[in-house]
Amino acid sequence: MSLHPVLQEVTDRIIARGGDRRAQWLEETRARAGTKVERSHLSCTNLAHGFAAMPDRAKLMLKVQEQPNVAIVSAYNDMLSAHQPLADFPAWIKEAALAAGATAQFAGGVPAMCDGVTQGQAGMELSLFSRDVIAMATAVALSHQMFDAAVYLGVCDKIVPGLVIGALSFGHLPAVFVPGGPMTTGVGNDEKARIRQLYAEGKVGRAELLEAESQAYHGPGTCTFYGTANSNQMLMEFMGLHLPGTSFVNPHTPLREALTREAARQAVSLWHGGGRYTPLCDVLDEKAFVNGIVGLMATGGSTNHTLHLVAMARAAGIELNWDDFHALSEVVPLLARVYPNGKADVNGFQAAGGLQFVIRQLRRGGLLHEDVTTIVGKGLEAYCREPYLKDGRLAWRDGAETPGDDSIVRPLDRPFSPDGGLRVLEGNLGRSIIKISAVAPEHQVVEAPAIVFDDQDDVLAAFQRGELERDFVAVVRWQGPAANGMPELHKLTPTLSVLQGRGFHVALVTDGRMSGASGKVPAAIHVTPEALKGGLIGRVRTGDRVRLDARRGVLEVLADLGARPAQAVPDLRPHRRGVGRDLFGHMRRAVSAAEEGACTLFVDED
Repeated sequence: MSLHPVLQEVTDRIIARGGDRRAQWLEETRARAGTKVERSHLSCTNLAHGFAAMPDRAKLMLKVQEQPNVAIVSAYNDMLSAHQPLADFPAWIKEAALAAGATAQFAGGVPAMCDGVTQGQAGMELSLFSRDVIAMATAVALSHQMFDAAVYLGVCDKIVPGLVIGALSFGHLPAVFVPGGPMTTGVGNDEKARIRQLYAEGKVGRAELLEAESQAYHGPGTCTFYGTANSNQMLMEFMGLHLPGTSFVNPHTPLREALTREAARQAVSLWHGGGRYTPLCDVLDEKAFVNGIVGLMATGGSTNHTLHLVAMARAAGIELNWDDFHALSEVVPLLARVYPNGKADVNGFQAAGGLQFVIRQLRRGGLLHEDVTTIVGKGLEAYCREPYLKDGRLAWRDGAETPGDDSIVRPLDRPFSPDGGLRVLEGNLGRSIIKISAVAPEHQVVEAPAIVFDDQDDVLAAFQRGELERDFVAVVRWQGPAANGMPELHKLTPTLSVLQGRGFHVALVTDGRMSGASGKVPAAIHVTPEALKGGLIGRVRTGDRVRLDARRGVLEVLADLGARPAQAVPDLRPHRRGVGRDLFGHMRRAVSAAEEGACTLFVDED
């Protein structure tokens, strides 16, 4: 099947936009690849420090300086369910590397915070910035220049994008990404959402809510809804950085262990001294990023990736913008319905055909670039295959040709929607993002008076006072990256869902973020410019009529905002002190706008 013309047009624009920056980055990155093992460039003192604590066999191999040494960079901690399974991985990777004639060392750990724990709390204001901290920590881990390839262990929201950005600063090294897998299915997502709404209405207490949440989040592994964490895993497959079919294999299973060991063997096989040298800079090109965006649209993935993919691409000298997302969304059909866009969780999605089925369908429709490099070779045919154990050994077989459940996945000729459901909105507030794949058609256009808030807790307080029993658009401002780190406002979802369920026309407009679990309430998010940077969202007044038209791509306030004086900036000091926030002032000052990835890392130096 020939490539869809819109994919070609978008890719050509991205290539042209990158221009000299991408060419220079590639030239400098490829020049770092040596002809010997990396550690051979170290002095004897440096090298002795680098292997002093290694076991004798590994120490001997490192001393000889002939075989590759693989870095392990991990986001392990044992508080977070998604990252707890990673505890066992380094030992498996070291054993597999030794068996393959190489060594592996735990190069460093990176922080891993959970938006599920910090949602609605002060710590959420560090969440987005943690991506950049992870990128820097990854670079620090690799800075010892002891390594010829790297295996990256990470799962959740900011962690995988941060690992990718950090890995790209060592883009001459091969990179294999390894997930932990989703937890097994607990209480259904619809039931969880029902209890949350009852709690928001005061109809059940905290004990009932905690019991429901505990049954939903009940064991090791990633949360099973299709939020940013599981969207990360999808991206790593579509962009060729995972072993095929590895995203949604449950933790603490024989298949999960076999895939992790194979990831180590794969990393060893890709080093520059072997016959299959595949540096990360050759994998993550413009076509890989387009494939990632296509995957995001086809599966109804997280809006957070309109930030993360932009920042990841920038680390490779590639410039993405929201018009690229919008153009691809218009031609890529929605082939999966996974909660919050449907009833199934990712385990149900995997059983129904999963990413292998979706990738096969998109390839047949000319909706993926096939001339790409992956960690397993050229093209995406391998990613239409699924892993399994045959007589205890890892093998791959063709994935499903037909959906196991067509309420979860569908073929290209019978999509759930003809487009991906992610739109760019434009108007007198600037530009913003909306995801409508879970929004019913009757709620995709809302025109109602604004009620302006400067904090998400003020919205909840107004609801408790009974002041929101009407049609309205909640305008929550001063939530951008420069103001307070751009927290997710998912805490508002149950309350706004209750009001929508009561028959009111409601919507959210904010310069903050929503979770990858954004659902049935229309939400115009990432409004750019943000209020603190002079964005006109800061001049909206309660009572202004707001029109949010997701079908036409319009977000506008029916008032002459430009003629109004700028409103005073509220006291943001409470958002800049405590819970570590006082350490991030330099990031709030340096952060780029949302469409530029809301990133602090790419400051040009003379």
